[in-house]
Amino acid sequence: MITISYFASTQTWSDGVAQIFYDKCSKCHHTGGVGPFSLMTYAEASPLSIAIYDAINTEEMPPWPPNNNFQNYSHDRSLNPTEKTTVLDWLVNSAPEGNPSNTPPPPVYQEGSLLGSGDLEIQIPTYMSKATASGDDYVCFAMPSGLTEDRVIKAIEVIPGNSEIVHHAMVYVDPTNSCTTDTVGGDCGGPDSNNASLVMGYTPGSTPLTLPTSSPLKLGITIQANSQIVINMHYPEGSYGEYDSTKVIFHFYPIGETGVRPVSTERLLENWSFLLPPNEFTDVTAQYPSSNGIESDYSLLSVFPHMHLLGQQMTVYGIKPNNDTLKLIDIPHWDFEWQDFYFYKTIQKAEAGTVLYSEATYDNTSGNLHNPNSPPTTVFPGLNTSDEMMVTFMHFMPYSPGDETYNLDSLMNLSETNIIEQEYGASTFNVYPNPFGVDLNIYTTEVSTGDQVSVYVFDSKGVLVNRLASNITVQDDELRLVWSGLNENYKPVDPGLYFLSININGELSSQRVIRR
Repeated sequence: MITISYFASTQTWSDGVAQIFYDKCSKCHHTGGVGPFSLMTYAEASPLSIAIYDAINTEEMPPWPPNNNFQNYSHDRSLNPTEKTTVLDWLVNSAPEGNPSNTPPPPVYQEGSLLGSGDLEIQIPTYMSKATASGDDYVCFAMPSGLTEDRVIKAIEVIPGNSEIVHHAMVYVDPTNSCTTDTVGGDCGGPDSNNASLVMGYTPGSTPLTLPTSSPLKLGITIQANSQIVINMHYPEGSYGEYDSTKVIFHFYPIGETGVRPVSTERLLENWSFLLPPNEFTDVTAQYPSSNGIESDYSLLSVFPHMHLLGQQMTVYGIKPNNDTLKLIDIPHWDFEWQDFYFYKTIQKAEAGTVLYSEATYDNTSGNLHNPNSPPTTVFPGLNTSDEMMVTFMHFMPYSPGDETYNLDSLMNLSETNIIEQEYGASTFNVYPNPFGVDLNIYTTEVSTGDQVSVYVFDSKGVLVNRLASNITVQDDELRLVWSGLNENYKPVDPGLYFLSININGELSSQRVIRR
């Protein structure tokens, strides 16, 4: 009779689980990140196993509201079924560590700007969070851009002044310069002017907005002279007394740059005439245009549905002239604290005659734990978080043949490469040439025979690209590696910023490299 030990095949932190945490958790949960604790090491993750199990089992974490069976997006951070099963099985079986020497090198998260100083920097005044132990703080800062002529944006980067308390930041541009700063009530849900357009949203783990900037797709957002920049900040409960001075960095095309296709950001779907009676669930809809369909073909780059605390679910879609459905986004369980621009993996074509719709449900009952009113009262549309909203923002542009074939992930990475300031820090390894085109040489004499070495490549979003060396034993007093710019499927990676994450006998270091 043969007895098979269940624990012989139990998943361990070192062999598989750590990489899932790196890929899906560490963007928020690293030292200095917005997560309340770091999950970068076994020592940090294992004591929290019960809380982690509950968060993953209920799909509270990682935060990813969209329904992936409805549409695909370029920055999906959800766990796939295999990843979820792996982590839950590991937790159920006492979260074993495995062999520490097998633990892969972690992602690299650098402080400060990724793209550099840019052309325009807008920074909020130093602000102390007024969030209490049971309530968040929402404030709006309206500041002049100082621009004396129109400029075209190619990238925007939000740099949290205190990443541990910045839950989200929304960046608006108001060409009429009519918004006011609101830091008094703690419930400013957005600019107090309908002329302001949302151009970017920051949430923990997000990367800069970098529009494609070179052939075959060159895009830009125009910011008018004398425009106002409005930054809507969210500080979570428990952050009272902490200080922040978040800044936004804009990168512009050179004046007179040609060949740039204009991108618009508008509230295409909105409803400002509804009311939500107390102690009721209410369905609200919006349509664009109000009659017939859109007059010409458009390319949709992203979608940003927006409600406040009473929102329960929202679906955004289009009906084409042939009655086919254009699926844009479905959020079955609305979470006000996690919202963003969701860029599509591939551009979505909305052909002439298409009608866009949004359908939402609101819960204005005492059973809604997020209801700001106790007992519930009638709620109307408005800009404060105690009011409600039903709008959907989109990045879009006039359609050109072939737009729907473009991979936005690839093109945005390429534009990031063209913007990044080349700053290279000291490292155990020498890397050359840097930037590189075909082969990157990686060399060091800071090793000895018998050393255990792992060298992994991560992209700028913290996603594992390739394992150049996995716990190898050094046979000499030097080590040479070559990265040919391929991922683990032997496919060439896109031009862009990458990090070498290096583990030598448990000592970690990193090196920043650029592939042209």
